Amino acid sequence: MSPPAACQEARDELIACLLRTDCVLKSGKTPTECLHAPQELPLQCQHLIARFADCKKGMLDMRRRFRGNHLSESAKAAARGDPLNSGTIDIISDRNPDEDTRQR
Repeated sequence: MSPPAACQEARDELIACLLRTDCVLKSGKTPTECLHAPQELPLQCQHLIARFADCKKGMLDMRRRFRGNHLSESAKAAARGDPLNSGTIDIISDRNPDEDTRQR
């Protein structure tokens, strides 16, 4: 059974962060073992732990389930089965930059 799509992105980011820590690289511990001493982890990993825990709690909280767990756009797209976009947006200006539109 695969983990819920709602927290998959937070989980993946947490795992990637843990794999880059000294706890895993220098001490040779597993990411699970490093989670037992979160105060020794970098601040970014501590924030990702909190984010992942909040997401998991949100799945159980009936108020959040009713209102929504406030998923990221990529998690929403993954839950719907939509292909992810590249995240780039083309902005086209409506006015000519040479033209002064301020009123005098």
